[in-house]
Amino acid sequence: MRVGIVNVTGYAGIEVARLLAGHPEAELVQVTGRSAAGQRLSQVFPHMAPADLPVVAELTEKVDIAFLALPHRASAEAALPLLEAGVKVIDLSADFRLKDAATYQQWYEHEHPAPGLLDEAVYGIPELYRQQIKEARLVANPGCYPTSAILGLAPAMGWISEDIIVDSKSGVSGAGRSLGLTYHFSEEHDNVLAYGLAGHRHMPEIAQELDAARRRALPGATNLSPVRLTFVPHLIPMTRGILSTAYAPLVGSLSQAEVRARYQEFYANERFVRVTETPPQTKQTWGSNSCLVYPTVAPRTDRLVVVSCLDNLVKGAAGQAVQCLNLMFGLPEHLGLTPIGIYP
Repeated sequence: MRVGIVNVTGYAGIEVARLLAGHPEAELVQVTGRSAAGQRLSQVFPHMAPADLPVVAELTEKVDIAFLALPHRASAEAALPLLEAGVKVIDLSADFRLKDAATYQQWYEHEHPAPGLLDEAVYGIPELYRQQIKEARLVANPGCYPTSAILGLAPAMGWISEDIIVDSKSGVSGAGRSLGLTYHFSEEHDNVLAYGLAGHRHMPEIAQELDAARRRALPGATNLSPVRLTFVPHLIPMTRGILSTAYAPLVGSLSQAEVRARYQEFYANERFVRVTETPPQTKQTWGSNSCLVYPTVAPRTDRLVVVSCLDNLVKGAAGQAVQCLNLMFGLPEHLGLTPIGIYP
């Protein structure tokens, strides 16, 4: 496939480029980045010298698929002409993740530029939407926090209550390359902070997909109550990684062994999601496309507690996008994504 990346200069964009540089069936033919237009990729990112393309302002080459790593709103605007030209699109922004235009406007504070595409866009978690991704021309790549929360909770949505708490901790790269006082070394080092307590933009995305997972798990149920989600993200002093811990009351009595067996069955054929024997750590996923999941039962409260972790720039962004690319072109899902994580 001939591939273009729109806005390669962000963390997600350059991570897509890094992964595609080792992809045997993808040819990265053009990258854009207005702030770096006129330079070569190796000048902006020296580690990308093996894929030393010029950085241009706009895509002009013919491509089969484009990865959009633009800010919200700009991404949807860029997708329209590409789709009209027959180019498949994987959008790494939030522009096509939410199915309801009014909800999008509430959380992103502007009217959606292409509301007619919201129903068509496929939410890009292959473990849940594999067949739909294979047939898609537009994929909404999930957020990093939502990927960890949804993969952690999806197997349980038929046997936990709708009252769910998700506590997530992320490395600083999740905030992107834009400068901000919070992300200065002296502010972030030796420090942990909670934010978004009044509501984080990833919360409706998580709730939407947990509701969908619940409907799939309970197809005959009527009048299902929507998920009541409390989501609190935290910023921690590391570069990469997300660790989410989710809590929800069990419906009925299940032992820890039964819960683990259900998770193992749900993910039995998945290459990139693994149910672990011990609580996972972010360093165990660093640089890989893996999501590690550890479910357990709190015996005194009969509550499901599930820990999930991943690399926010790989399975939480670029790696999952490449996974979707492979599906969209009928390739083995793991192509270009085989490296084992780096430890320590």
